[in-house]
Amino acid sequence: QVQLVESGGGLVQAGGSLRLSCAASGRTFSSYAMGWFRQGPGKEREFVAVISQNGSRTHYAGSVRGRFTISRDNAKNTVFLQMNSLKPEDTAIYYCAASSYGLALGRATYDYWGQGTQVTVSS
Repeated sequence: QVQLVESGGGLVQAGGSLRLSCAASGRTFSSYAMGWFRQGPGKEREFVAVISQNGSRTHYAGSVRGRFTISRDNAKNTVFLQMNSLKPEDTAIYYCAASSYGLALGRATYDYWGQGTQVTVSS
């Protein structure tokens, strides 16, 4: 069992930055690939980024590539999402999730989910 708690969301102006954190419980954190998803108002939950178990590989959605960076600290059981050059369309609830499948993009391949943190980008 893995419990995930996101933090770091908030209100920011367009062009600004935020850093999201996701703290995981349990001693098996390093055995999971970790992903970030988001769900905007009236939209489906969508993939944002994923990082492999040891942090050596990452993958991003096209809409955030070059602006967002995912990283992890296995010693601290934490995964991060650095978000730069934020746009109003990035407004969403951001969720972190753990996958035993590796660099997974589909929601169904994730085993555990956090409760989410709200990110609002004003124009």
